[in-house]
Amino acid sequence: MADALTARAATNPRRLAQRKKRRLAVVFVLPALLLLGALVVYPVLFSVGRSFFDAGGERFVGAGNYAAILHDPATLKAIRNSTVWVVVAPLLLTGLGLMLAVLTEKVRWATAFKLVLFLPMAVSFLAAGIIFRLAYEQDPDRGVLNAAVVGVHDTFADRAAYPTARAREGHGLTGGAGGPYSTEETLRPGRSISLGFVGVAPDAMPAGAKAAADAVAGADSIAGAVYLDFAPGGAGTPGTVDPGEKGLPGITVEAVQDGRVAATATTADDGSFRLTGLADGEYTVRLPTANFAAPYQGVNWLSPALVTPAIIAAYLWVWTGFAMVLIGAGLSAIPRDALEAARMDGATEGQIFRKITIPLLAPVLTVVFVTLVINVMKVFDLVYIIAPGPVQEEANVLATRMWLVSFGGGNDQGLGSALSVVLLLLVVPAMIFNIRRFRRSGA
Repeated sequence: MADALTARAATNPRRLAQRKKRRLAVVFVLPALLLLGALVVYPVLFSVGRSFFDAGGERFVGAGNYAAILHDPATLKAIRNSTVWVVVAPLLLTGLGLMLAVLTEKVRWATAFKLVLFLPMAVSFLAAGIIFRLAYEQDPDRGVLNAAVVGVHDTFADRAAYPTARAREGHGLTGGAGGPYSTEETLRPGRSISLGFVGVAPDAMPAGAKAAADAVAGADSIAGAVYLDFAPGGAGTPGTVDPGEKGLPGITVEAVQDGRVAATATTADDGSFRLTGLADGEYTVRLPTANFAAPYQGVNWLSPALVTPAIIAAYLWVWTGFAMVLIGAGLSAIPRDALEAARMDGATEGQIFRKITIPLLAPVLTVVFVTLVINVMKVFDLVYIIAPGPVQEEANVLATRMWLVSFGGGNDQGLGSALSVVLLLLVVPAMIFNIRRFRRSGA
């Protein structure tokens, strides 16, 4: 009996110490729990409850908002876009991260290379969205991507000589803006004709342009001049070549008979041309559209068909460094003796990569992929900033659709809450999977 009392007395201080530790732990954890409850638990529960009420929150509609999700074309489009994001972006990022992580092990300046690739992670999504919104501008003078595309295009394709030129009305030429232009009357060999144009700015005239001069036609040719029918100071007579008016060099002129091009010529520096080798008959002189076509403006990156791939590309720019660093950390943990043994056995680098590196990296690749899936489901900033207003609906994902429905003009917080619950339900399984993986790796 005395021994039992002694043992109990000895354990009481130990129990008291444990209770004090628990109370101290509660004191330290309580603020975090309160904050977590106020910022996470309460909003989630409130959103779940709010999703069962109408837009004003006054009438209980049950599952009506969830049914509306399945019948709203804009919401279905957002679900489709979210599916594209989940399938494409994590796969591309994981693949790019793996490829870059392997490459960085084989370059001398690996640290600098990783730093450059990881730098976009330091840029906020707002800033990244603005950067890519400007980069995707269709005007080549503002959008860097289209400036590059137009530069490459113009290197291999001839630009129209006079995209703003138009024929002087009522003076022998017919045709709409941008061409082609044809003579109103037919001409026989031996005739000459002057073709006047307006709408060419002085700074758009070629440097080698000379004073306009008519060419003399031969027995088997039609000749004439293509010129800017505007004399300095506004003097001169429309439809005739006046002193001070310049020729338009480099314009293609065709002689057409029965729909077939019989002869072609290019105007000289003074605008003169001569269509030779013509048999006797009636011909129409034509100036093709290629002379007046509008300049190539590049790709409309933010068109309805390309806006989602364009935004995904911006997302890849931001997150590739993240995937590369995580996969690189896993790659550095692979035992080198396994790789060296494979090389000694005659395995190629490709075989080592497929049969040793990837299987050993599988847990890391899975964690990176699932983490990116969770992040992609919540993407909002880039979509909202990069997509212009007219194509915003084509680019919407669940997060942007939820915001637009609730606060961006829809004012239907019941449907917005239902969308937020759906988004939460989609994210939770991936989060649970990731947490279990971390626990297993920790064990």
